[in-house]
Amino acid sequence: MGVDMSSFGNFHVAKGELRSPMLSATRTEEDFTANLTSGVKQAPNGRYRFIVDNLNTHRSGSCVLYVAKMCGINESTLGTKGRSGILKNMEMRQAFLSNPVRRIHFYFLRRHSSWLNQIEIWFGILRRKVTRYGSFKSVENLNEKINQFIDYYNDALAHPFQLIYRGKTLCV
Repeated sequence: MGVDMSSFGNFHVAKGELRSPMLSATRTEEDFTANLTSGVKQAPNGRYRFIVDNLNTHRSGSCVLYVAKMCGINESTLGTKGRSGILKNMEMRQAFLSNPVRRIHFYFLRRHSSWLNQIEIWFGILRRKVTRYGSFKSVENLNEKINQFIDYYNDALAHPFQLIYRGKTLCV
């Protein structure tokens, strides 16, 4: 019988490296915010651009509150989740998170385009190289093997991905 686990990580596009990986039993907005926190800790005053799909946790109230805190925005100006202001609904939260003026902002991929998200490509590599046919004694053992592979990948294999499309021109 398998164990369901969620993987989180931040892919440094220019270097082709996985940063701040996290394995979790759940995939909640708190888990995603914990992953953001781990990623931003690497350079607390740096500029961050997160490319994400349209999963609801990527547009959560917790995510907005975290970005607001890290960008020096008063929480009382954000409104109330489900009722008013920026926190009112997902569309308002997505607009707030997408604002490129902030040092932490998000790019939301279009629906059905997760193949463009390079972290998804990287997780495919992890699946093929580590978890697909692996046998693990425990969740801790799985986490250990994944972390070993990440260290190896970042040291020996990391490179920027080149997305190339050589098929028909897509109509817009």
